[in-house]
Amino acid sequence: MQSFDKLVEIVARLREPASGCPWDLKQTSESLVPNFIEELYEAVEAIEEKDYSALNEELGDLMLHIVFQSQIAAEEKRFDIDSVLQNINAKLIRRHPHVFGDLELTDADAVKMNWERIKQAEKTDRSSVLDGIPRNLPGLIYAQRTQEKAASVGFDWEDHHPVLDKLQEEIGELNEALEEDNQEKIREEIGDVLFTVVNLARKLHIDAEAAVKETTRKFTKRFQSVEEQYRSDGKDINEATLEELDTLWEKAKKS
Repeated sequence: MQSFDKLVEIVARLREPASGCPWDLKQTSESLVPNFIEELYEAVEAIEEKDYSALNEELGDLMLHIVFQSQIAAEEKRFDIDSVLQNINAKLIRRHPHVFGDLELTDADAVKMNWERIKQAEKTDRSSVLDGIPRNLPGLIYAQRTQEKAASVGFDWEDHHPVLDKLQEEIGELNEALEEDNQEKIREEIGDVLFTVVNLARKLHIDAEAAVKETTRKFTKRFQSVEEQYRSDGKDINEATLEELDTLWEKAKKS
């Protein structure tokens, strides 16, 4: 752990009032949040692209932010990096009684449900099972976490088949709203359709957020292929007909 101790020492040195770095000294817990989020997304991107060299670097950047936040908290006499590590160590042992205790759980879903139940018992200040989900999560992740928490108390379908039925029902209600040309109702029904699709993904053990990002990247790659075809032909894509674009789109799909 010498490297970790060295990082803690470097960050403390950067925050030294008399001889530290002006930029680092200027930072607060709040001012670091945008950079923290950016570094997290860069790490996620490295994972998704299987760029492990980049992931190595990005995990270091994330570690820096964790130590930086802990250093600021220590200066304000709130907590320090040691208490952060002690808390996570204790939590991992407490929430894995099937590993560190006598509870027998062999199914990953059962383990996750038990984690949620232990968490609920610990968070005595929460009045709802659904409390504690960050409001600023991306929409699909927010929906999936909400469903997972509801499922932890048994509010869940047994398998994906009734979810498919529910999806058809929601699409029918969306069609009705479209026929009525009721914009507020259309917005609501689209939300219901998306929420149900997330539920279907969850029941099939698929990360909805990752799936839609993968599809969007696939769309981007194919569309850029269509653009490149127009550029190579010396044509303006803005003057293309839908039929022409669709023909090139199908060509891009096959290639």
